Amino acid sequence: MLYRKFGKTNETISVLGFGCMRLPLLPGGDPTRIDEKLAIELVHYAIDKGVNYIDTAYPYHGTGMASAGQSEPFVAKALKNGYREKVKLATKLPSWLIKTREDMDNYLNEQLERLETKSIDFYLVHAINEQLWPTLKEAGIVEFLDEAIKDGRIKYAGFSFHDKLGLFKEVVDYYEWSFCQIQYNYLDEKFQAGTEGLEYAAQKGLGIVIMEPLRGGKLAGNLPEDVQNAFDQANVKRASADWALRWVWNHPEVSVVLSGMNAMDQVIENLSSANEAESNSLTVKEIEVIGQAKAIFKDKIKVDCTACGYCMPCPEGVNIPTCFSMYNNYHMFGKEEAYNIWLAPEQKASNCVECGLCETHCPQGISIREELKNVKAVFE
Repeated sequence: MLYRKFGKTNETISVLGFGCMRLPLLPGGDPTRIDEKLAIELVHYAIDKGVNYIDTAYPYHGTGMASAGQSEPFVAKALKNGYREKVKLATKLPSWLIKTREDMDNYLNEQLERLETKSIDFYLVHAINEQLWPTLKEAGIVEFLDEAIKDGRIKYAGFSFHDKLGLFKEVVDYYEWSFCQIQYNYLDEKFQAGTEGLEYAAQKGLGIVIMEPLRGGKLAGNLPEDVQNAFDQANVKRASADWALRWVWNHPEVSVVLSGMNAMDQVIENLSSANEAESNSLTVKEIEVIGQAKAIFKDKIKVDCTACGYCMPCPEGVNIPTCFSMYNNYHMFGKEEAYNIWLAPEQKASNCVECGLCETHCPQGISIREELKNVKAVFE
């Protein structure tokens, strides 16, 4: 296992972290029913092979974002018998449930009990975006984090992020964070924080945790045939997941890459990749091959939407950027199950009444009304 310094902290972290959001389930597919026997086997195997960063969060393996999930209690079980002392534990404050300073303390104290630990090594303010950020500031997030560090309930404070670059830089500069967590992979260099945000945070001395390095598994396994053909032309042969992970690890600014592993073959494969995950280790030719694969993916994009949000809010409630993102994913990867899972009924394309207000604000000049009809035809 290779290790990297975690930003301005004095911690040394394994380049591969175990993400506990997609653990194996018992038959039936209920997300709250974790196959604990198998999941503990996977976590223990990874730790025994050198992984020392375990990531969970309040809602993981639950029924929704408003309630506590089963991931944190599972992690408590998995880290018994000496395993807690071998790892750095990360979990997250459920920001969307925060209204007051008291809420912050209550949730942190509850999480300490759920995790059966006296202190959380890396505590993140979860999923900061432009809707949540003003409320968090008003409720006293700075004072809360300072006090939690001072009284020992947490060791380091960080945040995870799901919004635009400008807000990301604002959040980075607002507090003396130790680390942050962003989505990053070879298709998302300009998505949310992106490469510019990665470099900005690194220059400020933050340790950087990467989530979705495989885009929820879409960059692993069975790639579209033309994309796979591009990788097959390379002199070195790698699994699709290995190509994607190695691309992220090639960036020296990256501290640790999270992988939501739910089968032993995934753990073994990712550990093998992590053993060779030196920064700046990909050759020019290898980077070109990944660039070719990326170009093929990009050519499959049907709607040139940058998710800038200028079309929003829709008077009818349609989530236009998300509709287009899922539509593009369908054409890039051949499947997209999230549309009917994550979009509320009023957010779907079929609610468009063709008022055209969105098109008057779109800087890309997209024929939004016509494209939403295409989205509806595919998913509804």
